Parts: sequence; C-alpha cells; structure tokens
Amino acid sequence: MLKDHSCGELRKEAVGAKVTLAGWVDRRRDHGGLIFIDLRDREGITQVVFDPETSADCHKTASEMRGEYVIQVTGEVSPRPKGTENPRLPTGDIEVIARSAVILNASKTPPFYINEEVEVEEGLRLKYRYLDLRRPRMKKNLELRHRVIKFVRDFMDARGFIDIDTPILTKSTPEGARDYLVPSRVHPGKFYALPQSPQQMKQLLMVAGVEKYFQIAKCFRDEDTRADRQPEFTQLDLEMSFIEVDDILKLMEELFTALVKEIKPEMKVLKPFPRLSYAEAMERYGTDKPDLRFAMELGDLTEIAARTDFTVFKDVIAKGGKVKGIRAPGCAGYSRSQLNELNRLVQEFGAAGLLTMSLGTEGGDLKDLTMEEVKSVAARFMTLEQVRQMAQRLGANKGDLLLIVAGDQKLVYTVLGELRRHMGQILNLAAPDLFAFAFIQDFPLLRWDGEARRWDSEHHPFTAPWEEDIPLMESDPEKVRGKHYDVVGNGYELGGGSIRIHTGELQRKIFRLLGYKDEEIDARFGHMLEAFEYGAPPHGGIALGLDRVIMLLAGEETIREVIAFPKNQSAADLTFDAPSSVSEQQLAELHLRLREER
Repeated sequence: MLKDHSCGELRKEAVGAKVTLAGWVDRRRDHGGLIFIDLRDREGITQVVFDPETSADCHKTASEMRGEYVIQVTGEVSPRPKGTENPRLPTGDIEVIARSAVILNASKTPPFYINEEVEVEEGLRLKYRYLDLRRPRMKKNLELRHRVIKFVRDFMDARGFIDIDTPILTKSTPEGARDYLVPSRVHPGKFYALPQSPQQMKQLLMVAGVEKYFQIAKCFRDEDTRADRQPEFTQLDLEMSFIEVDDILKLMEELFTALVKEIKPEMKVLKPFPRLSYAEAMERYGTDKPDLRFAMELGDLTEIAARTDFTVFKDVIAKGGKVKGIRAPGCAGYSRSQLNELNRLVQEFGAAGLLTMSLGTEGGDLKDLTMEEVKSVAARFMTLEQVRQMAQRLGANKGDLLLIVAGDQKLVYTVLGELRRHMGQILNLAAPDLFAFAFIQDFPLLRWDGEARRWDSEHHPFTAPWEEDIPLMESDPEKVRGKHYDVVGNGYELGGGSIRIHTGELQRKIFRLLGYKDEEIDARFGHMLEAFEYGAPPHGGIALGLDRVIMLLAGEETIREVIAFPKNQSAADLTFDAPSSVSEQQLAELHLRLREER
C-alpha cells in the first residue's frame, strides 16, 4: 500500500517511528520557514511538518501543495512542542516530521469548503457529491449507515433468517405507486418493472419452505420526492412462516431497542412500544404516524361547540362535520402576526381557517379565568362556562392558546395532525434524547377511491383481513379490518407489514372486490394463485425504510443526507445528470419511438 498508517491512528506511543501517510491536504499553513500540513484521510487528521533544514526538496514540494491535493508523506513521528498540542484531535499530541513527499494528484479549488461545516446550497452539493462526501458530517453519516446495516444483518442472522436476493427486473403489478418500467429488447413491446418491493417474491419464498427470509432490498417507486422519500430507496424486507401479528411486533421491538442501544447508547427508548389502533391514533393525534415524544392530543369539541351561538360551528356540525382542537401551552400571548401565520399554515393544509382562543396572558387556574381575558373572534358567541369546558377538554390552563378547526372529520384530522407537528417543533416539546416508537394496527383493509369509483387496498392487495370481518366484505367493505401494522418513530412511518393471504380462494375474492376481472387476475397474479395451491403456509412480514431509520439515528432532516448519491427534489441525479436523453439507435433497439408533445 501507499501508506502504512492511517491519519487518525498515531499516538504518543509511536514517537520515533518512521511512517508513511497518504491522503488529502485538509489545511496548509506557511509560517515562512516551516510549512504545516493537516493531512486527512477517512480515519482522521495528522499534522505534518515540512522543515527546510530537515529536507529542502521535501519543503519545496510542500510549497506547491494546496487544499485537497492528494499527497504521500514519509517521516518520523515526533511529540508536538509543549504548548502546541491540539486536544481537539486524537492525534493532537504528535506530528510527523516529513523526510520525503510526493504529490500524487493536484486539485482544482473546490466549489465549497471541504474542511468547514458551512451552509452550502443543496444543488451544488449534489452536483459535486464526491466532494460533499469528503466533509466530516457526510463521512460520519456514511459510516453510521454502514454500522446500522451491519447490525441489522447480524441481528437477522442470529435469529435464523436467510439473506436471499430477489430480482430487480420483474413484472408490473399494483403495489400502491407507479412502476418504473424497463422496455425489453428481446421481447418487443413488452416491459419489465423495477420492484416497488419484493412483496410477491418473498411470499413465494414462504411457499418454497424458506420460513425465515430477509434482504437489504433496493426498491423503486415513481412518486414525488420529499424529505423522507426517494425514487429509489433501501429497506429491510423480511418474511416469516407460521406466525401471528404479535410475533412480528415483538421482533421489531427487539430490533429497534437493540439498534438504538448499539448505535446511540446515549438515547432513551420508550418501552414497551405503545400499540394504537388506526382509529385511536387518528382520534388522539390526527395522524397514523404520531410523534409520541410530546403530548398535545386532539380533543373533540363538537358537543360543546353545538351549544354555542357561533354560526361557523353550527353550520359545520349540521353537515355532519366535527370541531376539534389542540392546546398550545403558554402561547396565549401570541401576536397578531403569529396568529395570522398559523392561520395561513392551516389553509395550506386544506382548512378554511383556524379559530384561535387565547386564555389570558398569564398562567393560572381555569376557575380564575374571566371572559375579559378570552381573546377570540368567537368569544362573544360563547359563555365563559363553554370556554372553560373547551379548555378542560384540551387539557389547557390560563396562559394557553386553543387552536380549533371545524370541518369534515378527515380534513380536521389532517390539519390538526400537521398543526400539532408544527407546534411541537417550534415550541421544542419533543424530548431530544428520546426515541418514541409505536405500532399502529387495525387499519381498514380497504379505502374508497371516489375518483375511480372503486375500492382500493389501504396497504396492498395481499393483506389478510381479520377472520371475523370476512363476512363484511360483501355487505360493508369499509368496516373490514386488515391484519396490517406500521411501526412509527418520532413522527415518521418507519415501516409497515401484514399477515398475508395464503389461500387462492380468499386472494381471488379480494382481487374481485378491488375491481379486477378474472382474466386480469389470472394474467397478473396467476403465478401467485397457482403457488397457493401447493401447500402455502400462513405467513407474514414487514418492510422497514432503512433510509428513514438512519436519518433519525443521524439526527438529519432528510434522507438525502444519509444516501451516498441521492436524487434531488425533482428526482434528478445532479452528479450524473440523470435522467438524460438516449440515442435514436438505443431507442430503435428497444423498438421505441418518441412522440413530440403537443
């Protein structure tokens, strides 16, 4: 090798040793006679001293070095002069006195600082991602990702799971998002699809008798990007035979608890993991991925609101709507501009507006609240007792601010769920040293697609219904519960899974309920239905979004920060300038022709 030690390795014990180091010039300081180079590699930084009295040729070479030059240095480890030690570096007690040096490669001036954590526009970072990954924060994130995936592999292996690769080129089937399609050269007019998940393949592995499968799987979905979503992503995919819901949830609680202990031992984990029904999560938090690091639960004010003289409430309730709210602690003194900003925010979420109610500017007991202290456009249409009842329902006291939304129940949930998340962030309510995981269960098996005028799967069509709800599939489909579950953490959905259908009869019944004709069922899923006729065991599994898990462990706000070469918010790869045009010859080989947009 071109080096015999890393730049983060040398300590006092190595004083006097002859070493060869190689890496990048992190900083260069020319003090007239002496030149100091901070030499950096993946493991750390070592200070190298170039003294013209030690080696004039070596000193001359150092005078040509600049930031990010790749160099090789041979020299002797020496203790730093007393008073010049650097306690911020593990190697800060020593330096290397250079005897020879070689510039292995020069570097242009980078478009942003590598050795300083300064704010850089994301587009520039992604274009020069190979430079961005040299920065300490990104290097740390890549190492964290490695440790997490290694831990997961070891965890699954220790519990008898077999790591099995599944194909990337597969068949287009409905999985809940658009497929990425790949045209076939040898089968003109036909297409492969990139897998949204290995769903059908892992179920077939259960039919094959594998019993315990896992994979660190690449998945692809043609959907809009956001902070926690990418067109291609990595998930821990697993499946087990002869299990029930509780078996998967216990395994996941064990995995996440052990993972945090290994990777972030300074963090606490809320245990045991709460288990909430979908209906309970929506009712209490307005979302099926609640952040449980803080309270601020939704309260139903419909009954109290119906007794007021406020027309907005009465109109909404008359149409079957709901009135719900949350308490913002200590925010009764919010200014007009702050209240207007909250109103603008809920309108972005789809609400007509937000009703705010300030309960006095100072804290205290509700029994001491007077109507003169209540600030709200609805105050003159309500009695003091009604105000107090609303405050009590939301767990509020004097000095708090009530945030109330009226409308269709689904909309109210969505708006207050987002508002709760927003207020939790700006008020710093979430415990910073806590991971609050939870399981959400008993989702509806189906949801009505009003635009398409048909039933659709809440998760995917392979989810088994609870046995006692099967009779409702014909008479009342919306009341059928599925045996699926999500694992959430700190306000993010981290994964989801289910007990699967394992009989052809029930699977075909579900497909028919979703609007598929028998010919289409056979064309798309015939392989699955036939496999179920050869002794398919009861089975189930889950898929965890590893990018999101690693994002939480790294304390980042987007998964782009924990992926080596991510797409930007427009699903473009700025490093490789993809997607890009291809030649006419390539299109012809695939029997494709582009049509101009009109």
